[in-house]
Amino acid sequence: MKTNALVRSAMLACALSVPLSVPLLMPLAAHATTLVYEPVNPNFGGNPLNGPNLLNEANAQNKYKDPSTDSLMGGQSTLDQFNTQLQQAILSRVASSISSSVVGTDGTLHPGTINTGNFSIAITQVTGGNLQVTTTDKTTGASTTFIVGNGQ
Repeated sequence: MKTNALVRSAMLACALSVPLSVPLLMPLAAHATTLVYEPVNPNFGGNPLNGPNLLNEANAQNKYKDPSTDSLMGGQSTLDQFNTQLQQAILSRVASSISSSVVGTDGTLHPGTINTGNFSIAITQVTGGNLQVTTTDKTTGASTTFIVGNGQ
């Protein structure tokens, strides 16, 4: 009889606890708002203040190295770079003095020939009032030609 009473009390406890625990198992009412997408990248409407941060992150992840940046100076030493710049400056001055000797006070070019150590520059009149300028390298014989208007 004792076991019968135990079984009854256990059944009664289960019967009472199930209705009490069912509300605990049921979810409470959920409250939500609509999702709003806000882009991060400023190119797509995001905050412009995100730009530098995104660029820094992209640069940190970028493993690519542009090979053309290494060859800009061609691996020249500082002395070679200086000599190249000095040579360009001197050639610029020579070209300026040559052009000033063939340009008149009125700004027009005058036909003629100018000889330097390595170059010969011939300015000749062609049709239509234009002038043809031919520069010849005396050491190799190579030449270049271009035609300019004489401002007439």
